[in-house]
Amino acid sequence: MSALQTAPPTRRRSTVGLVVLLGAMAALGAVTIDLYLPSLPEVAQDLGTTRARTQLTITGVLVGSALGQLVVGPLSDAFGRRRPAMVGFAVYVVASALCALAPNLPTLVAFRVLSGVGASAGAVIGMAVIRDLFTGPAAARLQSRLVLVIGVAPLFAPTVGGAIANHTGWRPVLGLLVLAGAGVLLAVWRSLPETRRELCDSAGQARTEARAAPVVPERTRRVLRTFAGYRELVRDRRFLALAAMPGLALAVIMSYVSTSVFVLQDGFGLVGTGFAVFFALNGTALIGGTQLNAALVERIGSPRLLRVGVTAAAVFGAALTVSLLSGTDRLVLFALPLYLLLLSLGLIMPNAVALALEPYGDSAGAAAALVTALQSGVGGLVGVLVGLLGGDAHAMAFVVLGAVVLNVALLLSVWPAVRPGAGPTATP
Repeated sequence: MSALQTAPPTRRRSTVGLVVLLGAMAALGAVTIDLYLPSLPEVAQDLGTTRARTQLTITGVLVGSALGQLVVGPLSDAFGRRRPAMVGFAVYVVASALCALAPNLPTLVAFRVLSGVGASAGAVIGMAVIRDLFTGPAAARLQSRLVLVIGVAPLFAPTVGGAIANHTGWRPVLGLLVLAGAGVLLAVWRSLPETRRELCDSAGQARTEARAAPVVPERTRRVLRTFAGYRELVRDRRFLALAAMPGLALAVIMSYVSTSVFVLQDGFGLVGTGFAVFFALNGTALIGGTQLNAALVERIGSPRLLRVGVTAAAVFGAALTVSLLSGTDRLVLFALPLYLLLLSLGLIMPNAVALALEPYGDSAGAAAALVTALQSGVGGLVGVLVGLLGGDAHAMAFVVLGAVVLNVALLLSVWPAVRPGAGPTATP
């Protein structure tokens, strides 16, 4: 058990600051999209392009983030958590500043990809730091608290970004992202501990060996070893199943978000304030589910809560599918199963992540990178799939039902390895 798990109350209170810091690091990627999103019309007008083409500036962030995650994870295993985080956020600050100065759309897209690469350090290293310090229910509880911090920023980012864009244009919005990135970089430099213990403990030995052997070959070997860790991860059926579960949970969320205009406005007549209030209320469901998980996981354990979450998601997902396919015009028959479904996802995501990373203390960065990359990949594919299915209520129904059924199948396929009392095979 880690030192922080057995620390006195004063030390435990310090974990609040750590969670806030890790949450700010992880939320930067979402804020990069959400703060900028209302500016797309102004970007199209100023750069003389179409609104459809400006969507590439959103896709670019997602692509850069997915690629960056797969690189940052192993590097954080090889060189510790602090240095890759600081380099990543430094890249983000420079890239965001160049975005604000971009003279045309191709240049803007290129620098948005680079900003996605820089921001990718946040989510990966945040997961890895939690795995370095905590295992079991404590890790799941911290993952749940992390979702709370991450979820708050995107709730306000579109409103702030829209207000700035309406009064001063889209470039100052990107300037605000520069300041946000600089703030996170400063916080990482001042407050993020180096949690890769074996690197800290062997620092003196490494310096001694460096006097007798070249430094570059040893670093090269270390990097190659960490990237080779992907081979072990992709061969681990248990890990892949658990890592895919948060991605399928995200598929449910993305299917709802991408079809919400059609379903809510055209199907139920929710426009303007009604649409915004409904959307915000459902935003509390996922956050509420993760905080319920944080309150229960120490007593009940991650395996049981994961089983409850997957089962509940299957039940409420089926109920939502029936509501959507029946074409009901009664909002409560749609809203109630949707809210309960989103609530149940809050039990799936943190527990699946904690259980997936638990046996991989030595390669937590690479493992976290694969988890987040799977989420990004599934989220992107869902957007395409929903469009191919028509982007309507039926599309949402098919994606939701497919995702919850697949999560049941994945849980059943690895249940002997994650059932209560099974325990991990590796040590922290």
